[in-house]
Amino acid sequence: MNTATKSHKRNFSFAFVALLALIGAGCSLFGVGSLEKATAVNVADGGLALKGYDAVAYFNENSPRIGKPEFTAEWNGAKWHFASAENRDAFSKDPAKYAPQFGGYCAWAVSQGYTADVDPQTGKVVDGKLYLNYNPSVAQKWNENVPKYIADGDNNWKNLAGNAEGSRKDKK
Repeated sequence: MNTATKSHKRNFSFAFVALLALIGAGCSLFGVGSLEKATAVNVADGGLALKGYDAVAYFNENSPRIGKPEFTAEWNGAKWHFASAENRDAFSKDPAKYAPQFGGYCAWAVSQGYTADVDPQTGKVVDGKLYLNYNPSVAQKWNENVPKYIADGDNNWKNLAGNAEGSRKDKK
């Protein structure tokens, strides 16, 4: 293979990789989707995430607040309700910032290697991320060692995300 052919192949490879990067960035910027795989989302009947609670309110009001159907966004295969148009718009601009960790499944359960439903009243923002738990007594247990349970949950979620519903213990 001569030098000109090698140079042409190298330039083509570089251009191809650059084109893929531009397509991915463009899709992300314009909300078309991304090249990343979607993660599981814990949904109620009808595909409603967070049982209709406003994900942004946990951050802005430091409190759970029920959303309204007139302020709805769709993301990651789920419907999300919000208490206001402003909260809906904030979520739509950066859903990963506001969406609960572990797909909205119980943070303590994920730290233990399985998934379970949540009580939206147990929501807690830790280091800019929203975590939920099955009920207040499980939330109390989770609060005993939050850093450990977050680290364990992060490790376990890699394996649970692909079959989150199949690993639920609260439905068996």
